[in-house]
Amino acid sequence: MASVAPLPFQAAVPAAAPALVPVALESRPDVVAPGTAAADVVATDIAALRSLVRQAGPDDVASALAHGPAGGLAGYAALLSAAAADRIEDLAQAAHAATIRRFGPTMRLYAPLYLSNECVSVCTYCGFSAGNQIGRRTLSVDEVAAEAAALTDQGFRHLLLVAGEHARIVSKDYLVSCMEALAPSVPQLSVEVQVWDTETYRRLVAAGCDGLTVFQETYDASTYAAVHLKGKKRNYAWRLAAPDRGAEAGMRRLGIGTLLGLHEDWRSDAIALAAHALALMHRWWRCEVTVALPRLRPAAGEFEPAGALSDREFVQLVCALRIAIPDVGINLSTREPAPLRDALVRLGVTTMSAGSHTEPGGYAGASDAEPQFEIADTRSPAEIVRVLRTAGYDPVWKDWQRV
Repeated sequence: MASVAPLPFQAAVPAAAPALVPVALESRPDVVAPGTAAADVVATDIAALRSLVRQAGPDDVASALAHGPAGGLAGYAALLSAAAADRIEDLAQAAHAATIRRFGPTMRLYAPLYLSNECVSVCTYCGFSAGNQIGRRTLSVDEVAAEAAALTDQGFRHLLLVAGEHARIVSKDYLVSCMEALAPSVPQLSVEVQVWDTETYRRLVAAGCDGLTVFQETYDASTYAAVHLKGKKRNYAWRLAAPDRGAEAGMRRLGIGTLLGLHEDWRSDAIALAAHALALMHRWWRCEVTVALPRLRPAAGEFEPAGALSDREFVQLVCALRIAIPDVGINLSTREPAPLRDALVRLGVTTMSAGSHTEPGGYAGASDAEPQFEIADTRSPAEIVRVLRTAGYDPVWKDWQRV
């Protein structure tokens, strides 16, 4: 099996990504800056690593299991192979051991708080896409505070503020106002909104935000262009570099992810995601890095997934990530069904959402707004806590306090 160095990222990936993106302004360049994690990802030969997945045999899998993170991206590729699927129990045991060594029997809990489903971007897979005829709503700052109060009453101390892409309605000033309203009572605040420049992220940090989540959705440039048809989100490079800008602005936590089912080859996206996580951990070593692996769920627009993976493949992917990158957090949302989420508690997941609503409103009272997607695990936070404690895990509501 050929060797591929995990870091530094040296081999070049075809420079097609910028050429496929028509959104290029001076303030939003369509190329990544050198010396960034985004540049490291672009310089990673994903195709060569994907070939290693196809070529991997039992000896390669045994070596990857024995060497863990020392095997780098080449070892990770072996753990994604068909040969590794035959050793899924061994992967599960290794992933469990690695998780306990690094994180202990704990599970961080958070809730998404949707601010708005207004959006001017056209993304074929998203329920909020501008072309979808859905009920739209944007919460006032007072309504955001009421939603947050309902969540803190349930125990949450980490909230992820989510919104569609509408720079006029979900403006910089609006986001700052939301942060300022929540920061006195919510110790951990993150955002998953349209990507911004470094200065805007600095404003959010100053207002109380300490976490940034940006899903690249897919790292395949052609697929990215095919599913993002209109809006600022079409700029692949500007989005890819957003975690770098957030880290530069002072964000303490960086969350990245790929939406499994957009690209026909989920293993290629899984390899690129791991490369991105390693690059962020290398470049921004003071930041906590978390990855998410959401699988597409039904939503308005009725997008058909291109490369769905089975539950068994999903478990293999989670285990492979944990073995190869033991320090990375792995986030599992309520997109996944309860039995699978319960099983993955022991296999590498370190962060979970609970009792989620994916529409603006819904916690403090009923909402007639359309959700972004359907959730699969509808259990309450209290039920999730009981499951965790029965499994011998401590639910962690808070692990950070601003001073």
